Amino acid sequence: MENETTYNYRVVRQFSVMTVVWGIVGMLVGVIIAAQLIWPSISFDLPWLHFGRLRPLHTNAVIFAFGGSALFATSYYVVQRTCQARLFGGRLAEFTFWGWMLVIVLAAITLPLGYTSGKEYAELEWPIDILIAVVWVSYAVVFFGTIMKRKTPHIYVANWFYGAFILTVAILHIVNSAAMPVSLMKSYSAYSGTIDAMVQWWYGHNAVGFFLTAGFLGIMYYFVPKQAGRPVFSYRLSVVHFWALISTYMWAGPHHLHYSTLPDWAQSVGMAFSLILLAPSWGGMINGIMTLSGAWHKLRTDPILRFLIVSLSFYGMSTFEGPMMSIKTVNALSHFTDWTIGHVHSGALGWVALVTIGAIYMLIPKVFGKEAMYSTRLIENHFWIATIGIVLYIASMWVSGIMQGLMWRAVNSDGTLTYSFVESLARMYPYYTIRLVGGLLFFIGMLIMAYNVYKTITGPSTLHASDEPATRTA
Repeated sequence: MENETTYNYRVVRQFSVMTVVWGIVGMLVGVIIAAQLIWPSISFDLPWLHFGRLRPLHTNAVIFAFGGSALFATSYYVVQRTCQARLFGGRLAEFTFWGWMLVIVLAAITLPLGYTSGKEYAELEWPIDILIAVVWVSYAVVFFGTIMKRKTPHIYVANWFYGAFILTVAILHIVNSAAMPVSLMKSYSAYSGTIDAMVQWWYGHNAVGFFLTAGFLGIMYYFVPKQAGRPVFSYRLSVVHFWALISTYMWAGPHHLHYSTLPDWAQSVGMAFSLILLAPSWGGMINGIMTLSGAWHKLRTDPILRFLIVSLSFYGMSTFEGPMMSIKTVNALSHFTDWTIGHVHSGALGWVALVTIGAIYMLIPKVFGKEAMYSTRLIENHFWIATIGIVLYIASMWVSGIMQGLMWRAVNSDGTLTYSFVESLARMYPYYTIRLVGGLLFFIGMLIMAYNVYKTITGPSTLHASDEPATRTA
């Protein structure tokens, strides 16, 4: 039984293992729906397997099950180590694990059955939304309670990013999910028309900005220096990065609503702040990569560090692409095309998944009392398979998307459309096939990771992770 003098690694172990499990589930659903776009008949005309139901299941599984579990695991680990204090709240941390798992299971049941609010990244119906709010507030109590009882005067920058992500996601979720229930599993948004769209994309883009960016920057600021064995390149830059990012991201959501009924001035504000976002985003990327100054040679022999650094490269690439796509003239070409899908996955697979995988490979031996992961060679194989998969995926979607946009806007001299929609669809099939191959490779990488993690956990223990004293330095 762990006591007050030890770190609470039990909940970290639980979330770490489930990160891998939900990663496999989320990627598998992604592979299935990618295959459906090539062979629609594989849904067998079953409504539960329809693309329109599996697609939100995929996004929820990857973002909230895989990504969410990773954020719980790493934030609980980092806040204990950097504060030199055991997690606050005792059983409350345990409740956040079982509560979050219940949310995910309920999502996996209700979404294929067709219960949805229809809001991007916020499809779950009102009873599950209430459960999410309860779990998330409990998470905030545990995290900030641990910071309050810290034994160090300084709050490390990773905890600032985790803290901003936790607080902002709570506000985003509660405000955007405001609804009027009309039955146990049906509700209608509290907002109407264009206002509903504005609130939704204030939520939607900041789910990207805080859940998928700020939280994972917390991972970067702890795990990159630890694995590199070097201090953060510039601590001052990390603080500037934090305040610039969180004060700018909030205003970028309207770029999702270009050429909609949203007033032009609001669209332009979203575009302007999206362009400004390039500066803090690249500041963070440079800070992370330059942490390797004097230790670049480690990339040759350390595949875990390679996961972390390549993830930062994808972060820089996707945070350049996003502001570019927010420019109205560029958006006129990219909107509703596969280019957006390529952009999203360069961030989701290249940034979020790779930094998560690197962090979990670091965490598993530490919290299970092992010397190292079972096989470095398997980590090496995983890195190359995943990276090739990502490149195939995003490159095929970029080409497909730009082709779509050009075909859709092509007109004849008499003003009629040059191509029908079906003609553009036929031209997309080769790229959908390449996308499927890329996704399949990434999924295979997750299976390799699961095997490596399993062998590590079931192998002989060399340390006593749960008995590590809470007074040791981070």
